[in-house]
Amino acid sequence: MIVDDARGELREFAEALAVRAGDGALAGRRRLGVGQPVVHDTKSSPTDPVTEYDRSAERLIVEGIRRSRPDDAIVGEEGAANPGTSGLHWLVDPIDGTANFVYDLPHWCTSIAVVDDDGPLAGAVYAPVLGELFSAARGDGATLNGSPISCSTVDELSRALVGTGFSYSAERRAVQGDRVARLVREVRDLRRLGSAAIDLCLVACGRLDGYFEEHLNSWDLAAGVLVAAEAGAITSDFAGGVATPAATVAAGPGIHAGLLALIATLDA
Repeated sequence: MIVDDARGELREFAEALAVRAGDGALAGRRRLGVGQPVVHDTKSSPTDPVTEYDRSAERLIVEGIRRSRPDDAIVGEEGAANPGTSGLHWLVDPIDGTANFVYDLPHWCTSIAVVDDDGPLAGAVYAPVLGELFSAARGDGATLNGSPISCSTVDELSRALVGTGFSYSAERRAVQGDRVARLVREVRDLRRLGSAAIDLCLVACGRLDGYFEEHLNSWDLAAGVLVAAEAGAITSDFAGGVATPAATVAAGPGIHAGLLALIATLDA
């Protein structure tokens, strides 16, 4: 069992790593000049970018974890896969929102979480351009730049601002586009900002009333789901079970059930 002090230490460790890696990536981006293109490769599709800054940020984070917590496992978006024996696993997304990073848009972040058999235990999401550090530990609440945050109290879908994201697969995007074209008529409006981790944190602090997305990866959502849940949001998959990379929903208690029901009708 992880005691309270240990949860707090893990949270602070995640915060420190996220800030160091995120600030390093931002410094590299700024050296290129505002609005200048970033040379990048692609991964899962021609529209799924990866840059040298993703890789260098992940190396920094992985080295920091190995040095301080050598018995913990590590899984990173850019290929880190270190087995561990402690029962704790770190999930690392060095730059969530790489397309935004490439285009010099502000909504990208460094997301780091540590999970155990019961799910996310502690985590941090740091958006360097925005100057915002979200973090949480299980049972200890969520904060933004050290101040407690809580989710929206909106209780009508028609007044809800809802975030979402789209797959890098053109075929999947076509399905998702059809869904949101119908969903937008039922809510206040939709936002697509390009970072799942940031979207989840925006639910946590009430800037979004709800969020849903499919086809993610564990490192995309582990920290953000914890931050949202600790801020009072309900998190789940599309069927009301545990949030998973396959399908994730986060929303204030007043609209979560309604958002699930609405998604179900759109998929029927």
